[in-house]
Amino acid sequence: MSNAQIEIQLIASLVAIACAIPGTFLVLRKMAMISDAISHSILPGIVIGFFITQDLNSPLLILLAALTGIITVVLVEYIQKTGLVKEDTAIGLVFPILFSIGVILIAKNANDVHLDVDAVLLGELAFAPFDRLIISGADIGPKSLWVIGSILLITLVLLLAFFKELKVSTFDAGLAASLGFSPAILHYGLMTVSSVTTVGAFDAVGAILVVALMISPAATAYLLTNNLKRMLILAMCFGVFSAISGYWLAHWLDASISGSITTMLGLLFLVVYLFAPSKGIIAVLYREKQQRTEVSLLTFLLHLKNHTEERERHVNHLNEHINWQKVRSKTVLDLALKNNMIQFDKNIVSLTEKGENFTSQAIDYIITNQDSKIEHMKDDFFLFRG
Repeated sequence: MSNAQIEIQLIASLVAIACAIPGTFLVLRKMAMISDAISHSILPGIVIGFFITQDLNSPLLILLAALTGIITVVLVEYIQKTGLVKEDTAIGLVFPILFSIGVILIAKNANDVHLDVDAVLLGELAFAPFDRLIISGADIGPKSLWVIGSILLITLVLLLAFFKELKVSTFDAGLAASLGFSPAILHYGLMTVSSVTTVGAFDAVGAILVVALMISPAATAYLLTNNLKRMLILAMCFGVFSAISGYWLAHWLDASISGSITTMLGLLFLVVYLFAPSKGIIAVLYREKQQRTEVSLLTFLLHLKNHTEERERHVNHLNEHINWQKVRSKTVLDLALKNNMIQFDKNIVSLTEKGENFTSQAIDYIITNQDSKIEHMKDDFFLFRG
């Protein structure tokens, strides 16, 4: 593996970690699309900075781009607070306008400069190792590595310093205000970090990958945990994994590195979306099936409780009395037997003592509708779930 390959993977990994931190809070605050708005609307700031300095490497570009990102957030919130439109509509109004201004400025005044729209949108990690940082004649590595590394270090320091405040304001802004934290300052601080991170990653990876690395790892981690610290760690790990595996996928396919990393992010989210233990689609479908079976079991037990006639409780006549298909009847009977809820006497089904107790408590719950959850009752009585 060459030095350039190592540097590309290192840059991609640092970008992934730097994006995952603000991205986690954006996902939790339901502001995921603001990252897309910022990543596009900073274009006029970059262009204006270039017009002022005539230098694509000037720090002024980062400052003006970050300022443009903050202006985007302010405009979106101002429009939203009017109550006339929702946040997604406000985002859809603001960032296309700012992005279009940047595109027009490029088309009119920078046609002969390497500041084209394709480079801005897509980025190209393969070129990042060739843009070196030279100090006193010494080559100390790719410039992107130092830029994103510095931003990541600042982000980590801010995260450690204000973790408690960010956590409280993210989940309960009212509580944060009552504790003396300023939700507005924390909010705009988060937006500033998001803007600076976006700008820092912009030159190396482009807008599309920045958005993907901000949102996809955090969204994937959200499906696996409800713990904020664990979510942050998982988001970083998913970002790094996708960055490295995406690079080697691009190497194998001879394709775009940014496109391959974004593809790996999508595939990783798809796998977790399908197979996550509690929030995955398969787990949800299984849980819904289980709940339907348990509701059927409760219906069956209530039927036995309310009918003393033997013909109503004969195993061969349950289908017609409860209007079930044979497969469903067998499933419910098997579940009731496993849980020792029923017993048979000459094909006549009756409740056991355990079945009587469970059914009586279920009836009380249905009648009183108290705060106690029926799931707790199931946990107490069921050894086997549907």
